[in-house]
Amino acid sequence: MMKYRTLLGLPFMAAPFCYAQQTAPEKIDEHVVVTATQSQQSWLTSPASVTRVDTTQQLPSLNIDAGDMLEGIPGIQADSRYNYAQDTRLVIRGFGARAAFGVRGLQLNIDGIPLSMPDGQAQTSSIMLDDIASIEVLRGPLAVLYGNAGGGVVEWQSQAPMSSQIALSTQQSADNLQRYGADLQYAGEQHQLKLMATDFTTDGPRPHNRAERQQQALRWYMTLSDNQQLVLRYDNNYAPLLQDPSALTPADWRADPTQTVQRAIDFDTRKRIHHRQGSLSWRYETDHQNYRLSAWQGDRDIVQFLPFSGADLTSSGAVIDLSRQFEGLHAFAQWQLSEQLDISGGWMHESQQDHRFGLVNDNGSRGELRRDEFNHIDSQSFYLRSDWQLADNWQVNAGIRYNELDYRVMDYYISPANPDDSGGKTFDELSAAAAVTWQLSETISSYLSYGEGFETPTLTELAYRNQGSGLNTELMPSTNKQLEAGLKAYIAENWRLGLSVFDIRSDNEILVDQSNDGRTTYRNAAKTAREGLELSLQGSLINDRLDAWVSYTHLSATFEAGELTGNQLPGVAKNQWYGRINYALPQQWQVQVSARYRDSAYSSDNNQVKAPSYTLFDAAVRKSWQWGEHQLEGWLLLDNITDKAYVGSVVVNQGSGRSFEPGIGRQLSVGLEWSRRF
Repeated sequence: MMKYRTLLGLPFMAAPFCYAQQTAPEKIDEHVVVTATQSQQSWLTSPASVTRVDTTQQLPSLNIDAGDMLEGIPGIQADSRYNYAQDTRLVIRGFGARAAFGVRGLQLNIDGIPLSMPDGQAQTSSIMLDDIASIEVLRGPLAVLYGNAGGGVVEWQSQAPMSSQIALSTQQSADNLQRYGADLQYAGEQHQLKLMATDFTTDGPRPHNRAERQQQALRWYMTLSDNQQLVLRYDNNYAPLLQDPSALTPADWRADPTQTVQRAIDFDTRKRIHHRQGSLSWRYETDHQNYRLSAWQGDRDIVQFLPFSGADLTSSGAVIDLSRQFEGLHAFAQWQLSEQLDISGGWMHESQQDHRFGLVNDNGSRGELRRDEFNHIDSQSFYLRSDWQLADNWQVNAGIRYNELDYRVMDYYISPANPDDSGGKTFDELSAAAAVTWQLSETISSYLSYGEGFETPTLTELAYRNQGSGLNTELMPSTNKQLEAGLKAYIAENWRLGLSVFDIRSDNEILVDQSNDGRTTYRNAAKTAREGLELSLQGSLINDRLDAWVSYTHLSATFEAGELTGNQLPGVAKNQWYGRINYALPQQWQVQVSARYRDSAYSSDNNQVKAPSYTLFDAAVRKSWQWGEHQLEGWLLLDNITDKAYVGSVVVNQGSGRSFEPGIGRQLSVGLEWSRRF
């Protein structure tokens, strides 16, 4: 009989309810619980490719790059730019590869609250990484039930305080990198409170690469009754200076990957960000019903200087001054109609308002106005899902979701040389998915799933056209059909195996058309095909003192029609390997070693230039000391042991040719944290 209890149809997860971290998988899957499938159920019987990792299992991190926490998860490609003015790019099965900055085509949540905007844009830099206890990544057909930009789901999960304590930390690394943190936690019977603050500065690995960032966060968990809980969250992220050294041409990268483009210095390219976001989540749960309500609101202010003047009267300027407000409301209900059948449904409303100015970049100073417009997105979605225990060993899941997105642009900068660019567009789309799970035994399960989803253009992608003015209204949503088969098993006592194969066919794939000095236009490709395989193996040896993790991803992502037929999608690696071992030694010592391989990736649709493949090795040593209620933890991390020169990320279809973003060389980092329990 399947061990199965659903909390279905919910694109936000159970933030107040946390599960104990484990150092090794259990044979019978009672406690390894996943929620990113829009259900709370065991990993073994979940009908999807979903991976959950505890951050304590990963190598220590400076907590400045979200990609570090995602290492080794099959199916996901985390491109670290080592350019603090540009966010980490995340790619899941090819979705998100076109992002010139930040994240596109994927749904990012933290404790169930969306980080992604209604149009599919997201940034990882606003996450307080010190707060993250675990991460779940969902790939495949069931991700389409998240609606727009559901190419995959990354769910960042925090944990309510388990005890009252205070902690102070410091982290140091090359390039004058310094990071300090403070964490105050209170754990009472009815209330748990967490206050966090960090301060980060660095000169960066290249000239004109300085960065400063301060973050503060509040978490308040309130137990209202045996069945009710309320969670209040607030985050403040202020980065007053993020210098942008720009990407390099392949020739410049081969000559000296540590150099900076002269234009970046001449135009003093940089960014300033202030991101604030608050949310309130209420949950009521009994044995047969579950109700949740969540509301959130945020502001994001950005000022960015690009590496050109933008002085032409028809230009949008080269100094971006953006003020964004966003908010949302999500209601969810789930009923257990019988021991075999659960029904759930929900409604979500999101809105986004951008007031955008564009000015001339007068060699690093604000010049004349070139753009003044107000953008608005309004999104509504309804969804319904059912889960049916067909027989003891058979389970059927099915869901459907309707989305309506309304885009409006009002242009206030109008002149004879710069006509009115106002306009609007509405998208009405439907997504659906179904899955069948067959549990062969207590330790082996298989599934087959199918889904049809979509991805609308973002406001950024609609903003420009190659010729003329106004929105690129010819840009259409991309639609996809996904088929996946998977096998999950426990091997012996302490080993867990996951294997999946998939086939994705997309129509009207949204791709970068031209990218020239900050002005990027997009187009629809006729058809693309993605076929692949994902494998993961996790377990422990030597009386659970040695924990091992191995993963492999193969992804063939190609164009299927037109002059690009047979070419690979740019920005996508065909093969990835990852391996990590954690070895626990006496006296609270731990040694960790990891290796990762990334295949070559093309930087443009024509496949004429590609970043070479690479293999990197990292190692870390941890140690903890305990004196009564006091604890001291320290670690040393050596990145890129062989000092390999590699490209961390490519800028897709960069018209200027500057498409290689260098990775870092060998680097030693140290971290130290003192804490006291009360």
